[in-house]
Order: sequence, then C-alpha cells, then structure tokens
Amino acid sequence: MNKQEAQRLAARRHKARHYAMQALYQWHMAGASITQIEVEFRADNDMSNVDGEYFSELLHRIPNMLGELDAFFEEHLDRGKDDLGAVELALLRIGSYELAERVDIPYKVVINEAVNLAKKFGATDSFKYINGLLDKVARQTRAIEIAADNPAF
Repeated sequence: MNKQEAQRLAARRHKARHYAMQALYQWHMAGASITQIEVEFRADNDMSNVDGEYFSELLHRIPNMLGELDAFFEEHLDRGKDDLGAVELALLRIGSYELAERVDIPYKVVINEAVNLAKKFGATDSFKYINGLLDKVARQTRAIEIAADNPAF
C-alpha cells in the first residue's frame, strides 16, 4: 500500500469510528437493535468516504464483547462505569476493542482517534480522561509495542 492509499484508508477509518461512536451512543441510549441502527446510519449518512466494513465490524463486535472490553478500563476508573457519559463510554469501548483486537492499528493511532472524537463530542476535558484510561489499557494490551517505541518503558 502506498502513502496515498494509506492516507485514504486512515481517513475512511476515522469516519467509520466517528459514525460507530454515534451509533453506539444511540444503541446505549435508545436500546434499539444494532442492525436497525446500522440500516438507519447507512440510509441517513453519506457513507461513500467511510470504511463501511470497519464501521460494521465496530458496530457489531463491540456489543458482543462488552464484558471483556469494559474490564480493560473499569479497573482504572475513578468512578462507577454508570457515571461515565455515553459518549465517553462508547469511545472507551471502541478504543479498548481496537487495542485488544486490532493490533494492525498502532496504539498511538487508537488513542489519538479516541481523544480527537472526545474533543469533538465529549464533555469538556473528557479527552484527558479518555487519554489516560486508554493509555493504561494500551499498557495491558500492547506492552511489546509500547516497549519497542519507548525503550525506557
């Protein structure tokens, strides 16, 4: 894959995460079926520049792995999981999923994407909280990758 293709894929994945975060938020708040939410998102949004397969993967795999994904960050919370905002919860789940299941995506990219979405959609300064929690999850799930990047680790 050349540099342009890699940049295009990164942009398409960014949009997939954006829509997945919104869809998971809707699922959490309204309790509608994932399949129905996906149909609505695909009908209501221009998905031409979105990695549709990745959007679908995030949307279907994350709800099926909630216990496992939540366990990655719950031990690091300074409050109950139910006290987190729905946006922050969706971003922590997406980030935890990517860190645990998508080792093809560098941990720095995973954290950066979640932080940027938190800045856009989350509560004020929630991006700092997301950054700290996902950094701890990365240390659990990507210790070898982090050590390679930071020899002092």
